[in-house]
Amino acid sequence: MINFNEKIVEDDLLMSINNRGFNYGDALFETIKVSHGKLLFWEDHYFRLMASMRLMRMEIPMNFTMTFLENQIQELLKANELQNISSRVKLVVYRKEGGLYLPNTNDVGFVITASQLDDDFYLLKNDSYEVDLFKDFYISPSLLSTLKSNNKAINVVGSIYAKENDLQNCLLLNTDKKVVEFLNGNIFVVKDNVIKTPPLTDGCLKGIMRKQLIEILQQLSEYEILESSISPFELQKADEIWMTNVITGIQPVTKYRKKYFESNVSKVVLQKLNVKMRLN
Repeated sequence: MINFNEKIVEDDLLMSINNRGFNYGDALFETIKVSHGKLLFWEDHYFRLMASMRLMRMEIPMNFTMTFLENQIQELLKANELQNISSRVKLVVYRKEGGLYLPNTNDVGFVITASQLDDDFYLLKNDSYEVDLFKDFYISPSLLSTLKSNNKAINVVGSIYAKENDLQNCLLLNTDKKVVEFLNGNIFVVKDNVIKTPPLTDGCLKGIMRKQLIEILQQLSEYEILESSISPFELQKADEIWMTNVITGIQPVTKYRKKYFESNVSKVVLQKLNVKMRLN
């Protein structure tokens, strides 16, 4: 079952072939982790969505409040019997159909899907996680690159490249040849007591988990967190590299080219993250 514009319907619903999200990537989405009916970091997700809709010049309906959208998600969870377990929710907002590149309207529709997750809390997975750079295409260091939009061609092609080369993930570069993010999450690099993550001006996703970890690290006096550009040369000198997103939490990289990495700091931060999740 899915929530399609306030109606709980079968998930085999066919959307119009003129849907602008399908034709032009004229859509935004939020991927939300739900723990036993509790939407984690929901306020951050909501305000990112509203800011992104404004940037895309979408008309925000008067009823698009935090409470309204949360209720829509909760109704879907109930319909799928997911309210008492952990789940992954995807909320997609698209501009209504009409026009070509120039839309006929800025009004929006939405669709919500949900699926079960195995883990209630964030776990540190010590499986092999090898990564490399994806250098076929580059990200533009602009505000549009920070949005969670349906324009994900580089992520799709990069994921195929990773699979073809037996990699678990790839790192994306911007046009200035700075490391921006992973295919499906933000990057944090640990060297001694300094932890760096790229600034939004480099074109990285304005990640919700990125925000949570920056707030946690700012409270740890033994570490210095910097929003600073990362060059590819820094990766092989690092003590740890993390991939972060709201579903996984923190995924430590075990290998980049010939360099192997530890996961000592990530263990400490992950414990803090789970505490924050419970209090959220």
